[in-house]
Amino acid sequence: MKELVFVFLLVIEASSKSNCTLWKLGCDCPRDHKFIMCSHLNLTQLPSRVPPSTELLDLSGNLIIILPKNIFSTNRKLRVLLMQDNNISVIEDNSFSQLEFLQKLDLSRNWISSLTKGFSIGLAFLKELQLSHNKLSSLDSNSFFYLEGLQKLNLTNNSIQSIQVRSFFTLSSLRQLHLKDNKLTSLRSGTFSMLRSLEVLNLAGNQISKMETVVFSPLTSMTLLNLTNNCLSTVSFKTFLSIHTYSTHILLQGNPWNCDCELHRVFQKLHSIQRLFLDDYSNLTCMEPPVLRNHLLMDVDSELCIAETVTVLIITITVAITVLAAMLMGERKKKKKKRRNGMQWTQQGDISDESDF
Repeated sequence: MKELVFVFLLVIEASSKSNCTLWKLGCDCPRDHKFIMCSHLNLTQLPSRVPPSTELLDLSGNLIIILPKNIFSTNRKLRVLLMQDNNISVIEDNSFSQLEFLQKLDLSRNWISSLTKGFSIGLAFLKELQLSHNKLSSLDSNSFFYLEGLQKLNLTNNSIQSIQVRSFFTLSSLRQLHLKDNKLTSLRSGTFSMLRSLEVLNLAGNQISKMETVVFSPLTSMTLLNLTNNCLSTVSFKTFLSIHTYSTHILLQGNPWNCDCELHRVFQKLHSIQRLFLDDYSNLTCMEPPVLRNHLLMDVDSELCIAETVTVLIITITVAITVLAAMLMGERKKKKKKRRNGMQWTQQGDISDESDF
């Protein structure tokens, strides 16, 4: 009886493997073929004959370089595709055009340097796209053209220096945008113009020193804005005032703040806005002036305007003294003039009296 059961199990296993030849490559190919695991097998190209019923395909940790077009034409049921930690540098147009049910695509830690318009064809229902640790240097209007349903986009640790104004214009459903550890130096108005559903904007670890006044105003759902470890020495009050969400937490630690009276006034005003929360204000440190370097802003902010106040007082007092002195001089001149006039009238009176005699 035991022998029959053993033979029966062998027959079942052989039958399941006969429908999935990927086990020959070392892949884990379960009986229902829904989850195919082919990670860390030193594969140099995508395996052929992936079962049509597969919903999750893990190809992470291999040596794949190219994603040919229509390579997944028989895998329309794929929902999760993991290809992180490969050597992918070329993604041909229409590579994912058949994956209409795909919800997560992980291409992180590869060598991708550009995204064409054809990259996103067929991915209208994709929810999460991981592109961190690649070689992207810029984004334009073609980069994410067909990703209307995308909710999370991770571009952390690339080399992005510029973002064209319409780069995200199709991503109206996006909730999280991670741009941490790139090379952005400024933020232009219109960059985030269509991201009305965005809740998290992570810009930490860039080189941002300038932000246009209304750059954040379209982000009506934003709950977290991370600007830590950038190159901000000052900020405009109007830039944050333009954020019209119910509640937004702002992180600003690790910037080289120029601690002067103007910065003090900006933060004083920001603290008065109930919908904005400066969560790490107590950790902000000064870079300038040199006498305040490495001092906490909160420890010196009440003193930043003292010198300016003293200067204003000195100027005011000086002006007041000058005006008062001018008034006194004027009064003296008037009195002297009156005396002169009085003496002239007296002399004229004496002369007239002598002529009468």
